[in-house]
Amino acid sequence: MEWSIQEIARRAGTTSRTLRHYGDVGLLEPSRKGANGYRYYDQEALVRLQRILLLRELGLPLPAIKDVLEGQRDTAAALRTHLRLLEQERERIERQIASVRTTLRRTEEGEELMAEEVFDGFDHTAYEEEVTERWGREAYERSGRWWRGLSEAERVRFQGVHEEIARDYGVARAAGLEPGGEAAQDIARRHCAWLSATAEVTRAYVTGLGEMYVADPRFGRNYDRHGDGTAVFVRDALTIYAQHRLSD
Repeated sequence: MEWSIQEIARRAGTTSRTLRHYGDVGLLEPSRKGANGYRYYDQEALVRLQRILLLRELGLPLPAIKDVLEGQRDTAAALRTHLRLLEQERERIERQIASVRTTLRRTEEGEELMAEEVFDGFDHTAYEEEVTERWGREAYERSGRWWRGLSEAERVRFQGVHEEIARDYGVARAAGLEPGGEAAQDIARRHCAWLSATAEVTRAYVTGLGEMYVADPRFGRNYDRHGDGTAVFVRDALTIYAQHRLSD
């Protein structure tokens, strides 16, 4: 069984132009071309397109998607990976839904809001001892002053940025990408930009933070909940980024 490019575009919620572009960059070749030049796609191409669209939705650029597809020849194994990523994303959304429901209920009933519920467990002061020991009291207090100066909306946005970064690390690791590759290093760049809001981002700071993510389960679980081994992947990506991009 096969489908025309127009049929596939309509069913996939994309455009024929996009599918042709995927073909031009070597992502999705048509199964055959008719005498009229039209492109047709069979079941194998259909599955490949599903994988492409999922990885695009998860934020991977086209060159990284091409690397993933070339590295995963076992279609069933790849689909299991995609399923696991979708389940992780569902869990993340379910936590957000539960958090918003709790906030809405407390607001409507005039109850006091609990920060740990509003921010889904994010507690800026939870690691005072570790921050003070590693980077000094001034670093902790400076960070605290910055955090207290944010509005609720700004805190939500700040947390959301980190959640996206953690999720993208998990996607990259599950896809089999290398921590020193272009896609992972771009995530590390975003991570360091996020860190720069509260600290001076130096080579020693970033590498030390990466080691702490692995050594301390309280930190590591922020990443490993996006897939076992993600904290190690984060450490390695940050270490490589720091060595090549940062100075002490």
